[in-house]
Amino acid sequence: MKLCGGGWTWYFAMVACAAFFAGLAADVPELTAADKTTAVWTDPQDPTLPLEFKIQGEYAGRIEGGAALGCQVIALGPGAFQAVLLPGGLPGDGWDGQNKILMDGRLEDCQATFQPADGERKYLAGNPQEFSATRQFPPTGHKPYTATACGEAMKGKTDDGQPFALKKVVRRSPTEGATPPDGAVVLFDGSNTDQWSGGRLDEATRLLNTDGRDIRSQQKFHDFVIHFEFLLPYRPEARGQGRGNSGFYLVDHYEVQILDSFGLDGVNNECGGIYTKADPKVNMCFPPLIWQTYDAEFTNAVRDADGNKVANARLTLRHNGVTIHENLEISGPTGGHRNEPEGTPGVLKLQGHGNPLQFRNVWIVEKK
Repeated sequence: MKLCGGGWTWYFAMVACAAFFAGLAADVPELTAADKTTAVWTDPQDPTLPLEFKIQGEYAGRIEGGAALGCQVIALGPGAFQAVLLPGGLPGDGWDGQNKILMDGRLEDCQATFQPADGERKYLAGNPQEFSATRQFPPTGHKPYTATACGEAMKGKTDDGQPFALKKVVRRSPTEGATPPDGAVVLFDGSNTDQWSGGRLDEATRLLNTDGRDIRSQQKFHDFVIHFEFLLPYRPEARGQGRGNSGFYLVDHYEVQILDSFGLDGVNNECGGIYTKADPKVNMCFPPLIWQTYDAEFTNAVRDADGNKVANARLTLRHNGVTIHENLEISGPTGGHRNEPEGTPGVLKLQGHGNPLQFRNVWIVEKK
C-alpha cells in the first residue's frame, strides 16, 4: 500500500508517512508555523515527532564485497538532512578517524534521498543547502556518494558505482544503568531532588529536569569518580549552541560541554569538550533522545600552604563508554565558574542554559 502519493502536498505526505511508521491510529497533530521555528521534543515516544526523527540516527554496514562503512544522519529541519559517511564504521567502533563523506538529504514521499554535498558550505549553517557537518569543506576523503534511507536501512552507491547496504542501529552505552558501588553518594535515583538546589522531579518519568535553569548539588566535593546519564532534546531546526546546550561543571570550576553535537567534528564547545580548553579525542555524541553517559574521574587542583596553586586539575572522561579525555590537565577555570580559588571543594553544577535537559542515575564516589 502506498500512502505517500504524488498528488498530495509534501507536508501532508510527511504527516501521513509519520503516522504509518509510528503505527498510530490517531492523526499526528500538525505544527503551526510558529511552532516549527521553536519545536522541541523531549520524549522519544512522543507521537508528534516528525518522520525526520525516524530517519536521523546511525547506520552501519559494508560496501559490497569489502570495507565496513558507518553513517550518521543529522536532521536539519522539515525534510532536510545531512549524512556523514565514515569509512571503517561509526565513531568509537571502527571509523578511521580521518575521512568523511558528506551527502545532502531530502525527504521524498516516505524516504530520504541523498546526493553528494557540494557548493559553498559553512560549518553549522542555518540553511540546510549551505550546512556542513565538518569545519573543513570538502572534508578529507570526500567523494560523490549517493543513497536512499527509509528509517530502517540505507542503500547507496560509492563514487565508482559499488553498492553499499547499511542497517539502522541504536547504540547503548555499556555503562548505562550502572549500579552505584558501596560507599557511593547517590545524588539522584528518581525518588527525590533532596541532593540538589533547584531542578524538578518529573512525577511521571521520575527524571531530574533542569527546565532550562542551572541546578547545583547540596554537597561540595574535591576528588571523585562520578557517573550520570543525560537525555538531549530533539531540536532539528536549531544549530550550534542552540541545540540542547548544557554543561557539567566539575567543582563548579571546569565545564564539560553537554550539547547535541551528533555527527559533527567534536570540538571544545561541543559535547564532551572541556569548554574553550580541549577537544574530545572522538565525538561520541549519540543522536538526540537516546540516553548517554558520562563517567568521570576527577582530581582537583592542588594549593600549597600559602594558597598558591601548584598543580592543575586533571580529568579522565568516558563518553558512552569510550575514553575521550585521559588524565587531561586542565589549565584553569572555564567560563561561568564560581569565584573561589582553584583547589577548593565545590559543588557540581548541571547547566540549564534555556534547554530542557533530563538526567538520571547520578552517583559519586569520593576519593580518599
